[in-house]
Amino acid sequence: MGPSRKFTVVVLGSGGVGKSALVVKYVCGKFVDKYDPTIEDFYQKEVSFAGLPKTLKILDTAGTSQFSSLHDLYIKNGDGFLIVYNLASKQSFNDIRNMRETILRVKGLPSNGFVPLVLVGTKADLVSEADDKSCILREPINLANEWLCPHIETSARDNIGVEDVFLELLSQVRILNLSVSKL
Repeated sequence: MGPSRKFTVVVLGSGGVGKSALVVKYVCGKFVDKYDPTIEDFYQKEVSFAGLPKTLKILDTAGTSQFSSLHDLYIKNGDGFLIVYNLASKQSFNDIRNMRETILRVKGLPSNGFVPLVLVGTKADLVSEADDKSCILREPINLANEWLCPHIETSARDNIGVEDVFLELLSQVRILNLSVSKL
């Protein structure tokens, strides 16, 4: 990740999909099950990645489109992005379909540009074994393939995939920085 010790993660997605629960579980180790709409919250966590200390600055954003001007500012300053949807909500998935394009536009990158991001399906604990999971996951996996990014299922309640999401994002930033340094 180069000489930079600080890395800003922007968490984007619709309201109520579990963005705050994911971040709080990762940073504080606690599960928050009460929904309290966020306007913006900042978190910070010291981590070791690839043998080097890093400071993750995590911005938990509002889930509503009424703050879209704020989203552009956050995106402009973000180093990596978590695009979050609820595995049990088709609408929350539909809401995030154009977010990568928005990130590329705000960052001034071409439509085929690379930006470190992870597509995150939350609330895996609410998708029962009886549900047709293959049908639920087909579209997100196809979108992740189209975006050339990982898709990770998480459950903040059961602590499934929470740390993986942030480690994967750090890996992508490291790959980006290595490829840029070779130019």
